[in-house]
Amino acid sequence: MIDRIVVPPSVHIAAGGVLFLVAAAALVLTALEARRRHPLSRTTVSVLAALQLLLLAQTLIGIKLLDQGHGVRQLYIHYVGGFAPIGLYLVLSWLPLRDEVRRTYATAAVTGLTFVFVLLTFAVGSMYVNG
Repeated sequence: MIDRIVVPPSVHIAAGGVLFLVAAAALVLTALEARRRHPLSRTTVSVLAALQLLLLAQTLIGIKLLDQGHGVRQLYIHYVGGFAPIGLYLVLSWLPLRDEVRRTYATAAVTGLTFVFVLLTFAVGSMYVNG
């Protein structure tokens, strides 16, 4: 059933662009709140939730494209770039941070690393588009 579904690479490229923008917005929001020493606001938590859902969706789209035979030369960077940020947020959720300001600092750090992974993966993926 799922093998009959064909995902065009343009979906992955568009989703990557949206993911890049949401990751940048999440980084700015978490950095501002860390700088102000505030707990995470509802807006920031919502953007972080959207970021994590987009990371999962983008990773699944990439896996489907690999199943279709696309992007084999980019296999490892996409796995690392897709799963590492998800793993970072998973580890963050396990940390027993009771102080909200420390949680904001930790979230800002993880979001910064996530942005680096997204940027790297987007850049490497863009180098191989149409070539």
